[in-house]
This record gives sequence, structure tokens and C-alpha cells, in this order.
Amino acid sequence: MSRAAEMVSSVVPARRALPRYLVAATLARGADAGGAVGVVLLATLPAVGATRPALLGGLLATCLTAPHLLGPLLARWLDRAEDGRGRLAVGFVTYAAAVAAAGLLLGRVPVGVPVALLIAAGACGPLLTGGLSSRLAALLAPDERAQRRGQGWDAVTYGIGASAGPAVVATLAALVGPRMSLVGLGAATLLAAALVGTLPPRVPARDSPARVGPPARGALRAVLGPGPLRRVTGVTTVAALTGGAISVLAVALAADLGRQTVSGALLAAVYGGGNLAAALLVTAFPLTGAPERLTVRWAALGAVGIALCAAVPSFPLAVVAFALAGAATAPLFAATLAARSAYAPDAVRAQVFVSTAAIKVAAASLGTGLAGVLAPLGPRLLLVAGASVTLAAAVVAAVSARQWRDR
Repeated sequence: MSRAAEMVSSVVPARRALPRYLVAATLARGADAGGAVGVVLLATLPAVGATRPALLGGLLATCLTAPHLLGPLLARWLDRAEDGRGRLAVGFVTYAAAVAAAGLLLGRVPVGVPVALLIAAGACGPLLTGGLSSRLAALLAPDERAQRRGQGWDAVTYGIGASAGPAVVATLAALVGPRMSLVGLGAATLLAAALVGTLPPRVPARDSPARVGPPARGALRAVLGPGPLRRVTGVTTVAALTGGAISVLAVALAADLGRQTVSGALLAAVYGGGNLAAALLVTAFPLTGAPERLTVRWAALGAVGIALCAAVPSFPLAVVAFALAGAATAPLFAATLAARSAYAPDAVRAQVFVSTAAIKVAAASLGTGLAGVLAPLGPRLLLVAGASVTLAAAVVAAVSARQWRDR
């Protein structure tokens, strides 16, 4: 069989697997997004016996998010695999079992046990996000349009997961209680693990060397060394810092506009809705152009959207501004996926995807915390500050890229 025929024969079944990938990704990202909401609700149960439920809920949520920084270690383990599907499935199953067990045990055993379980689940979280995304390119036709459309679909799974995950958790908590809502997240992740197992195996190029365990410094060199990945990672990290503050600032801005707290939740929801709508558009009309330039461009447009949020004189205009700001995040994310796929060395591909995802989660968490600490400065000033630093990061990346090309 000719080389061209081999490529066609491997791409066709891979493309047929794309719907299974999208279902698995949506389930996994919904579980990842809903976990923090579930543990916060769990902490309010009288049976848990927390004297300060809000403090306990915050601690448990941190146990799920902070360990994302350990993701690069698991990513190296993933990169060592010839295939990787089995190791991804192990991470998914670990997340499912740990979250469900923590939900069932909190308040019935010493708190250290569920805390340890949630830390284990949080460490697996990047495998549900960046780790799974690292397999997407192999499921798509090699041409740029197909790759960009697939990355748009991946952005859709994040958008649906981020909105549907917490909503499903809240609904299940109201119907059957917070414990069972976490068990439900575990079941969804187990189903995702089963679907991951049905994806086609990774087929190495005939002339590629045998896979060996790449050193962690190889991924760090790819992400932090001179070149487009560092610039893309820097811009998206700063953008994530601002994005993480949006939910807090939306509530504060609603109060500044004379509205009740629920109106702030509406603004945050509109921001997410803009993201999802734009993700669908990116899927229908894939982005074109160099991934690095697309990332810088959409980060700058997102900064403009955040600045508009700071300038609105009325609540209806705030709704429009938050929808526009949210809409910019979907093409930014799709461009980021394209950049990782284009610029990541094959030997450390999973590490690059997971490391950048972990950095973004950490930056978003930091942004949320800073928004709370700096709240007395007012939401408008903080929105302007967030827009300014994101725009500055985009400008620095653009200038650096031009200098790099001129060498």
C-alpha cells in the first residue's frame, strides 16, 4: 500500500471518531467545571457539620483547582505512551472515583480523607482538558480548514461544559442532593473514559523514531523558550487572569448599576453565552491565518470588549458588552488550540497541551482571588485594568514576534 493510501485509510476512521471525541470531551469538561460547584454545595449540607460552610466549600473547591498545576507531571507520563488512550482513561476513571467518593464520604469520615481525594481528582483535571485536546489533531483531516473547524468544535465542548456542568450539578443537587450530584459527575466522567477507549490509536509516522520518555525540560523549553509558543502562552495566561475575574466583577458591576446580585449572575451567564455562540460560529466559519497572529488579534479584541464592559452607563448596555466580551474568548481559545497543535514538538505534545491548560487554570484562579481582594477599588477600575494588561500583553507579543521574524 502506498504512503498516500495509508494516510487516507488512517484518516477516514479517525474522522468517524470525531463525534465520539466531542461527546467524551463535553462530558469530561462538564464534570471538570461542575466539580467545584458540587463541593461548594456539599459543604452546606447540615449532615457535613461545617461551622463555616463557605470556608469549607472554598477549601474543597481549591483542592480541585490548585492541583491542576501538577498537570505537566501527568502529561509527561502521557507523552511516554505509544498510544495514550489507556492512560487518559486511567486519569478519567481516577477523577470519577475520587470525586464520587469524596462526595459520599464528606462528613462521615475525617475531612482529610475527602480533601486528599479531591486533590487526586484535581491533579487529573488537566487530562480532561488539555490532555484530551492533544489527541484532536489526529482525528481530523490534515488540511488547515479541517483542523481549524475541529478546534472550533473543541471550543464548543468547553463552552457547553462550562455552562452545562454547573447547571446540571445545581439541578441534581436540588432533586437528589449534593452528594448524588457528585456521583453523577463521576458517572459522566466514566462514560467519557469509555468513549476515549474507542478512539483510534495514535499512528506514528513510519520514519519516526521510537517514542521514549521525553524529559520535562523539553516541554518547558517548548513553552517558555524563545518562539511562538511562549508568546501565545503569555498572552493567553494574561487573558485568563482577566477572564477569571469576570464572574466577581459582573456581580460588582450590577450593584454599581443599581441592580440586585442576581443581575450580576445574569451578566456572567451572558458572558458565557457569548462564548458559546462564538464557538459555534468559529466551527461553521473556521479561522484562517497564522495561529500566533490569530491569538494576539483575538486577545486584543477581547481586551476591547472588557473595556466596553467598564464604560457602560446602563444595565442593558452591560448585557450587550458582556456578550461581546464573551464572544471574543471562543476564537481566542480556538486560536490557542491551533497554536499548540502547530508549534508543539511531537515528543512533548501532550505536555505542552496540559501545561498550558494548567497555567491558564492557575491564572484564572488567581484572577478570581485578586478580584475579590481588590473589590474596594470598584468594578470599573478593575475591568479597565484587566483590559489594559491584556492589551499590553498582546502588543508585547506582536512586537516580539516581528523582531523574531526579522532576525
